[in-house]
Amino acid sequence: MIRARINNVRHETPSVNTLTFTWDHAVQPGQFAMLWMPGYGEIPMSFSSTGKEKAFTVKNYGLTSSKVLELVDGDYIYFRGPYGRGYTERKGRSLIIGGGSGMASLRPLINDDSYGIVSAKTRSELLFRHMFHEASLMVATDDGSEGVKGFPVDILKDMDISPFKNIYICGPEMMIFSIVKYLADKRPEAEASLERSMKCGIGVCDSCSVSGFQLCRDGPVFSVGEIANMKEYGHEKLSFSGRRVPVT
Repeated sequence: MIRARINNVRHETPSVNTLTFTWDHAVQPGQFAMLWMPGYGEIPMSFSSTGKEKAFTVKNYGLTSSKVLELVDGDYIYFRGPYGRGYTERKGRSLIIGGGSGMASLRPLINDDSYGIVSAKTRSELLFRHMFHEASLMVATDDGSEGVKGFPVDILKDMDISPFKNIYICGPEMMIFSIVKYLADKRPEAEASLERSMKCGIGVCDSCSVSGFQLCRDGPVFSVGEIANMKEYGHEKLSFSGRRVPVT
């Protein structure tokens, strides 16, 4: 278990904080850690910064994450990792497609040659939009409070994607599922980071399995071509208790 002192807590949106800390260990964009809050358990968390100064960007979606959001500068965080397969980094122009807190794992990939489709339920929840040049940013919101009223795939369908060397995607499952269906026969090498319930992070519990793949060890990043062949993805998942339930 690694213990690190928080250098800075930055409030990104009403429900999202970024916790920065110094840890001199190599981390690949797209990899994750199991973040532990004593007395509350562990949750998987992508690294939103992978330089010498690392960061976790945390959204409030349950008891453990809500306790993480109570941490302040100088507090300690505890985690183990890094785990998993990250994004394949290639030189050239990239298209970053992120939904909600899914932008966290994509943040280390953003550079001056990146174009972005950033989406959220509403304007106040748009994450890391400031990291893109204004002319390189497209926005979608569920409620139409900014940009296109709709979803990233609606913007994608009106774009010429041929100039992009790389396409990276992360966000809610149904968002990714719609993009995979669109890109499968156009850009199967595009990559997406998937999310499922995860208990151990090391391939023991199998709670994160999708069509025979374990997200913690085989992913969480997969090519669009791989995801298109996962018959469960976008349809069924395992709940935290191990029961198979529909994806909604």
